[in-house]
Amino acid sequence: MNVFDILANYYPAFLKGLSVTLQLCAVIWGSGLILGSLLGLAGAKIAPVAFASRSISFVLGSVPLLVFLFWLHYPAQAMFDVVIDPFYTAAFTFSVVNIFGVADVVRGALFDFPRQYLTAAKVTGLTPRQTVFKIQLPLILREILPTLMLLQVSMLHVTLFASLISVEEIFRVAQRINAQIYRPVEIYTALGVFFLAVCLPVNGFAYWLKKRYTRNLSEH
Repeated sequence: MNVFDILANYYPAFLKGLSVTLQLCAVIWGSGLILGSLLGLAGAKIAPVAFASRSISFVLGSVPLLVFLFWLHYPAQAMFDVVIDPFYTAAFTFSVVNIFGVADVVRGALFDFPRQYLTAAKVTGLTPRQTVFKIQLPLILREILPTLMLLQVSMLHVTLFASLISVEEIFRVAQRINAQIYRPVEIYTALGVFFLAVCLPVNGFAYWLKKRYTRNLSEH
């Protein structure tokens, strides 16, 4: 039984697992990009918010993601005597990491934005609103978009950890199929091809954006 035979015979299970993976990604990406951008913007304007955001990000970066996930799934729920669907636990865990990752990127770009651009906008008579939408936003988006895209690809990869707390995403489906027919090379090759098909275009596009548009904004 080769890779194509496995996909042909077990495609309903793979599609179901893929659906769960994409649902996880939708929550993680949506919350991370929206809430993370707002947190980064607030951190660039309010010093206490910046300090709290950096501190939490530092702590999260020092704790293995798998440990954080297991802690929220087992001892935290036992401590509060609640039982939460593993999907929601995984979605919350990965979303928190993504939110603070995006916030770091956005806050850093805002902090590093050259003041001379803002001065030039005032001299030319642009209003604060025009300055934001015609100068700051386009330049900052150009600078951070490749990094944000690569971060979201990384978050897609970490959804594999959700299988360890019984979320029926695509990796757990692959494990269950392998337990039935024991064809690990073919099954995990098919899984690798899926991630390659999804991530390679995104990585390539992010690399192209970085080469094409990213540069030092303070250069003359």
